[in-house]
Amino acid sequence: MIFIAYMALGAISGLLAGLFGIGGGVIVVPVLVMAFNVQGINPEIVFYMAIATSLANIIFTSLSAIRTHHKKGAIEWFLVKPIAVGMLLGSFIGVNTALSIPAIYLQASFGAFAIFLSLRMMLSAAQLGKLTLPNTFGLGATGVFIGWVSALFGIGGGNLMVSWLSNRQLVMQKAVATASACGFAIAIVGAISNAVLGWDNPILPSYSLGYIYLPALLGIVSTSFIAANYGAKIAHQLSAILLKRLFAWMLLLVGLRMLISMWF
Repeated sequence: MIFIAYMALGAISGLLAGLFGIGGGVIVVPVLVMAFNVQGINPEIVFYMAIATSLANIIFTSLSAIRTHHKKGAIEWFLVKPIAVGMLLGSFIGVNTALSIPAIYLQASFGAFAIFLSLRMMLSAAQLGKLTLPNTFGLGATGVFIGWVSALFGIGGGNLMVSWLSNRQLVMQKAVATASACGFAIAIVGAISNAVLGWDNPILPSYSLGYIYLPALLGIVSTSFIAANYGAKIAHQLSAILLKRLFAWMLLLVGLRMLISMWF
């Protein structure tokens, strides 16, 4: 029964990953936290395992979304290269930072951060953004910061990246597409780092690869890879303003859910 739930989660997260360029982590992490608690996994590592499993899943959803967005010519590859390099460094730092912070603080920060981004995007939904893109060094530095935050919370970076790009005169469809490509770099480093760092932890459940819980990953990936392709196609059929508003509402709901789950 729990495996079917993982498959359903994969379908939803994959659709959102393709639609919003977010990797699906904002949906996968909170749901996995609940699922792992129900399964009786040690509370000390529940959030770390949710982050690690989410990052591993993003590898597959990003590949599917990237293929579709690239066919539409929506990915700005000249932005991807410097940002992705910065993200590789930032994500490695983020993984090590996350393991030194109590899980309850990570969860609270995750929820508050999602709410902040959602409100910011709602207020500027009808605006293209007035800031310009920085030079190559600035793009790389931005990548380091986004990679750090993303690996810290187990998300693909799309939450920050889409918001940042749309505020710098990129239409929403191109912001989503470019964020999908950048998120792949975070997922690779984050997943490998979590697998290595959690390798010898004695309280891990069976069928774990470090902090990555393989049964959950298999169930999620079985549907997310296909769903991400459809989500990317839908993104190119919606208006930029509508897509931005939907993205903001999705972030708000996720942030509220994460904060509420700390007390209930």
